[in-house]
Amino acid sequence: MTTTPADRIGTAQIGVVGLAVMGSNLARNFASRGHRVALINRTPSRTHELMAAHGTEGDFVASDTVEDFVASLERPRRIIMMVKAGQGTDAAIESLLPHLESGDILVDGGNAHFPDTIRREAALKEVGIHFVGAGISGGEEGALKGPAIMPGGPAASYEALGPLLESISAVVDGVPCCTHVGPDGAGHFVKMVHNGIEYADMQLIGEAYQLLRTGLGATPAEIGDIFAEWNSGDLESFLIEITAEVLHHVDAETGRPFVDIIVDQAGQKGTGRWTVQNALGRPRVQQRPQEHVAGDAGAGVHPGRRPSRRAASGFSHEPIVSGGVPTAPPARRLVAMHVAKNAAVSTVLPCLK
Repeated sequence: MTTTPADRIGTAQIGVVGLAVMGSNLARNFASRGHRVALINRTPSRTHELMAAHGTEGDFVASDTVEDFVASLERPRRIIMMVKAGQGTDAAIESLLPHLESGDILVDGGNAHFPDTIRREAALKEVGIHFVGAGISGGEEGALKGPAIMPGGPAASYEALGPLLESISAVVDGVPCCTHVGPDGAGHFVKMVHNGIEYADMQLIGEAYQLLRTGLGATPAEIGDIFAEWNSGDLESFLIEITAEVLHHVDAETGRPFVDIIVDQAGQKGTGRWTVQNALGRPRVQQRPQEHVAGDAGAGVHPGRRPSRRAASGFSHEPIVSGGVPTAPPARRLVAMHVAKNAAVSTVLPCLK
């Protein structure tokens, strides 16, 4: 038996499962657009925290049990899961499924691997549930103020789901950044490629920085000025903008450039690796043995392998110095800046076409 108040049963237009930062911000975004939003989290305390901090921002129906949560939703029920990809997604589906009916729509807004989305969509189709894998881009701020949304799944589900998603998405030139991108796993495939392109841009930014820093001896602040200038032209983008900001940042405790005191390595959550694996499997791509690609990536990530990375590149990573101070002739500096910018333009702009 549900404990949801009678006047709240069947009234929420959308439900959000999983109230970590992304899920919470997405729920607040829906509420800010005038939608009644049902809320639930695996640990009820997080639901209570959201209501205490932001409950006055909109119309929320908070539940501690799956039964109450599902009962608060209007039909067809539209539920967005913002949970950890993999076992977390499967566990959320398993908990919800006994309470759903044919025609209900279940959306996975996490960074799932698209073959998993294809599998889940086929399985849920057998019991009449529309399963939608949706890529959501924009991070925490985008989730709150307007993300880009890439829903896949059955085209019929977009008739009921699309207007809700479009109402919270970012808008460019009057057009919502949300559209149905294709069947079954298409939404998560598009998000995977989207992330892969972004990571390639980040790699390019890192290599441009390396050329200007170690090749010419430019300081982080000077390189920040260069990136800021680039951001006023063809390369204008969020990544270039924040790179300039980071390079200008000074650590308050040490007085050193912040970029010099952070660890020179990064992890991954999967989408970048999946993009590379799919690209290597396409017949039109000039392939290298996958173990070589993995080895190259490892040399870039693990500090212990930097000597092998440097030896393989044939490029000196030591700055040109004179009297212990990094220097480079002005003409050479201009040429290197020109080369770095042209490399960035020729790589980034085709991805934006």
